[in-house]
Amino acid sequence: MTTTRQTMIWIAAFAAFLGLVLVFESILLPFLVGLAVAYFLDPVCDRLEEWGCSRTVATTIVTVCFFILVAIALAVLAPVLYRQFAEFVAGLPDLIARIGDMARPLIETVVGADPDGGLGIEKFLRESIGDAAKVLGAVLGRLASGLGALVNLVSLAVVTPVVAFYLLRDWDRLVATVDGWLPRDHVETIRAQATLVDETLAGFVRGQFMVCILLGVFYAIGLSIFGLPFGAVVGLATGLLSFIPYVGMLSGFAVGLGLALVHFDNMTDIGLIVAVFFVGQVIEGNFLTPKLVGERVNLHGVWIIFALMAGGAVFGFVGILLAVPVAAILGVLVRFTLDRYLGSRLYLGEGPGVEGDTVDDGPAA
Repeated sequence: MTTTRQTMIWIAAFAAFLGLVLVFESILLPFLVGLAVAYFLDPVCDRLEEWGCSRTVATTIVTVCFFILVAIALAVLAPVLYRQFAEFVAGLPDLIARIGDMARPLIETVVGADPDGGLGIEKFLRESIGDAAKVLGAVLGRLASGLGALVNLVSLAVVTPVVAFYLLRDWDRLVATVDGWLPRDHVETIRAQATLVDETLAGFVRGQFMVCILLGVFYAIGLSIFGLPFGAVVGLATGLLSFIPYVGMLSGFAVGLGLALVHFDNMTDIGLIVAVFFVGQVIEGNFLTPKLVGERVNLHGVWIIFALMAGGAVFGFVGILLAVPVAAILGVLVRFTLDRYLGSRLYLGEGPGVEGDTVDDGPAA
């Protein structure tokens, strides 16, 4: 089989994968979450097996403990977050008015005095806030469409643990089965690329998950201690959004600073809020990310942002969940292809010492 034909087959397989995602998008969420949980917890089960537990016993212990911890976290955090969110919604009109009062002098300085006595500025602010609300509504609507086939969160809570348990229990068997399907002529090359994909995902997904959780807790506690209104919501949201490079921290900082400017009357309190975000970035950049994520991820921040936006635009929330794994796979394949290109006649030409433009291993999966 020629290299061109093999390439076309893999392209067709990828297109079929995208088509299946489009068809079953509305029911994929609990299965993808279960798969992510199983992938995240597989090393823990492997460690318990090394200590003498059977795979079924190890899977039962790990799965039960994980979902108990999730339930406890939701039980503790949900009331606090709901109360702060309700207070935020109730106080939004007053917050908008105070932002308008603070922004009016700056706008008048930039564009001159308002001949309408402030009405023009208020109209501008209302229109700007209205446009932002429309954008937010569109995002939430797209998110809701990604959950379309789920009757409610109960189905997610019921299906996900079951999927996670069975995938986790049979993980090694599934990997061995897929390995048995690989074309024998290229099995070593495919295994090598799959190992690189696994290292990338393990470094980013497992490591970044811990980074997000720890940052969310730090920001929530720090902002709440220093009296920022809705500090728990802003802090947790900032931490959880940190898996999007640059966007999470900058968004959280902008919201936190805006709330601080509106609600605090002295620079000391505002400076403390800024200090929380500054210390959080120092901790993340110098301790959390190097220790938990490492330097072998090889996923550029801009590539991650593009993948998340593209996945969300095409497949909604399901696309966001698939974005990082697909980005990791494509990244490894692109590097592999580039390496082959740099060693081929297409790049080196026909000069002396240049070997043939074909390779024994062929394209990777």
